[in-house]
Amino acid sequence: MARKRTADYDIQREKILEQAAHLFARGGYPGTSMNDVADACGISKPALYHYVRDKYQLLVHICEHHIERLEAVVDEVAELGLEPEPRLRTLVRRFVDEYSDAQDEHRVLTEDVKFLNEEDHNRILAGERRVVAYLAQTVAALRPEVGEAKLSKPLTMLLFGMINWMFTWLKPDGELDHAAMAPIVVDLFLGGLGAVRLEQPATDKIEKIELTGLTGDT
Repeated sequence: MARKRTADYDIQREKILEQAAHLFARGGYPGTSMNDVADACGISKPALYHYVRDKYQLLVHICEHHIERLEAVVDEVAELGLEPEPRLRTLVRRFVDEYSDAQDEHRVLTEDVKFLNEEDHNRILAGERRVVAYLAQTVAALRPEVGEAKLSKPLTMLLFGMINWMFTWLKPDGELDHAAMAPIVVDLFLGGLGAVRLEQPATDKIEKIELTGLTGDT
């Protein structure tokens, strides 16, 4: 007989995912065991299996949850019907907000997505592509010539590069926080966008590059 779910099942499962993400981010997916996760959560290993099937399912749920949150940002901002520049500023601010609260999850997505099987990897990659595509459309709306030159996506990848790796150097207790950095990121990007020369070489090769922007996969 299957065990009945307790009233706090979802809360406990969320805590387990948070602890697993922290352990994966610090020690890597291969270097973390289910015993490690159970110990970090203060529960027994049999109790842990009440919430997740195995370590692989933990990885899938961590990656899915992070991408779903970013997709939700895209949907919410799209509904606002903003002009391109305020849309970009809102997107970057919201993305930075999400990353500031999910640094472990982002590191797992960046470094451990390679351990997913093909089906799960492709599903998560599809979500990443949707997020990147919407931001690329916003960039193209700001300067249509970059879209015509097939540079909106590469420029979007550069923008994500500023956002994605902020967690590697921005100290949580430093003078600047994520909220302060978000408008600086946009100002840097907008300041450089107009200076991009469009007579770029070999734009046909740019089309062939498969970029995700969030995991660094190509």
